[in-house]
Amino acid sequence: MATDKSASSEENQAQEQTAAITTTPEVSTWLTTNGFEHELLGLDHQGTPVLKVDREYLLPFATALYAYGFNYLMCQCGYDAGAGEELVSVYHLAKLTDSTDKPEEIRLKVFLPRTDPHCPSVFWIWKTADWQERETYDMYGIVYDGHPNLKRILMPEDWIGYPMRKDYVTPDFYELQDAY
Repeated sequence: MATDKSASSEENQAQEQTAAITTTPEVSTWLTTNGFEHELLGLDHQGTPVLKVDREYLLPFATALYAYGFNYLMCQCGYDAGAGEELVSVYHLAKLTDSTDKPEEIRLKVFLPRTDPHCPSVFWIWKTADWQERETYDMYGIVYDGHPNLKRILMPEDWIGYPMRKDYVTPDFYELQDAY
C-alpha cells in the first residue's frame, strides 16, 4: 500500500511539472503581445522562465524587460555548449520591488556562432554587466559590442585563447614578458 501512495505522489508531481511547463509565463505573453519574438525554452528547476533571444533583438528586448520592471541584472555569464557548438551568453534578471518578498525572475539566453561570437552589450541598461561581460569575454571570447572597456580581466592581456572553451588547448608554458 505504501508503494501505491508513493507512485501516486510521483505521478502528481510529474503532472504538476508538466502543467508548469505548458503554462506560458506572464512576462513571455506580455513580450509576445508587444511584438518581441522569442522562444520559450521552458522553466528551470526553480520555475524561472528561460527565453531564447536572437542577438539582433537583444537590446530592444532587454530595454522592454527593463521597462516591464526587470531593474536588476543578477548575473551575466557565458558557457560553451560543446566543442564546435555555439557559445551562449546568459542574463539572469530580477524585478526588485519593495512590496514582494520573492522577486520575479527571468533568464535570457543568446546563442552565438563560434565563428562570429559578437553580442551587443547591455551595460547601458544594467551597469552591473560591466565586469560580468568582461569576464565572459576573457574566458569564452564573446565580444560585447558597445561595451565601454572590454578587455581581459582575469588573464594577462597578451594571453592567447579563451580558457573556458571546451576546445581550448592549454599551452605548455606561458612566458611572462616585460614584467619589470
